[in-house]
Amino acid sequence: MRRYEVVFVLAPTMTDEEVDQLVESYSTVAQEVGAEVVQVDKWGKRRLAFPVQKHNEGYYTVLTLEEDAAKSVAELERRFKVNDSVIRFLSVRIDQELKRAERFETKRERRKARKLKARVAAAAEESSVGASESAEESGESDDAGQE
Repeated sequence: MRRYEVVFVLAPTMTDEEVDQLVESYSTVAQEVGAEVVQVDKWGKRRLAFPVQKHNEGYYTVLTLEEDAAKSVAELERRFKVNDSVIRFLSVRIDQELKRAERFETKRERRKARKLKARVAAAAEESSVGASESAEESGESDDAGQE
């Protein structure tokens, strides 16, 4: 299953009820097309970084979807383009980044285990070398005394 985040900004002229109704309709559309809506995160009314379509504020919403193909994402984007209340939107596939982060974590763990194993081996070798040197020294001192 692929995971997508769909972020959209609604016009600030809408009421809270209209925003909730529109968000519900978009999540219903995504489910009808075949996606599983994992999370709906409403950020509320926020100031935009720059004016968009003569608006300085907007209602931010993030839909997190899981599906095999991007059919629901394409359908949502089509509906965003048709609806004048949506002033901006962005769809991002995030499962690749999650896989990449997981891969880096496993590499980091393997590297850590390898270093630990090398340290243990070096410490064991050092202790065995030290023990054999002390045994040789004690043997040499006995030979020196006999001559």
